Amino acid sequence: MSNGEFLLTREGYEEIVRELGEITTVKRPEVIDRIREARQLGDLSENFDYEDAKRAAAMLEARVQELKAILSHAKVVEDVVRDGCVRLGSRVVVKDLDEGCEDEYLIVGAAESSPAEGKISHESCVGSALLDLRVGDEVSVAAPGGTIRYEVVSVE
Repeated sequence: MSNGEFLLTREGYEEIVRELGEITTVKRPEVIDRIREARQLGDLSENFDYEDAKRAAAMLEARVQELKAILSHAKVVEDVVRDGCVRLGSRVVVKDLDEGCEDEYLIVGAAESSPAEGKISHESCVGSALLDLRVGDEVSVAAPGGTIRYEVVSVE
């Protein structure tokens, strides 16, 4: 991220817009209804439902602010250069040279990363090490669990 920009793929940008819309049109009204219903139960000082709904509302509002900040500083990477190099928006398959297993990653902006889904940030230790590599290139990545040696198998 440079100059306060959040680099996003088109899909990542659209997902953030979708999430913001869902919060404002579905989740926020649901929480407001929960607060209203809990208030009707009487004494608010010992009302768990009321406190829980207020916490949920605060978390939603924080997420709304976070998403709005991302969108206001977003730079969508529209045209992924298809020159065979790993770039933001590339899908890359790497082989762990020590373990022999292969992993597939989609290189995305930090705001849309989700390692559990195979979406890694271009700013992460693995993502940044893979940038600009081509099929057949090897790289050693200093990761929290130790050094990992990868070979790039494919880049899309």
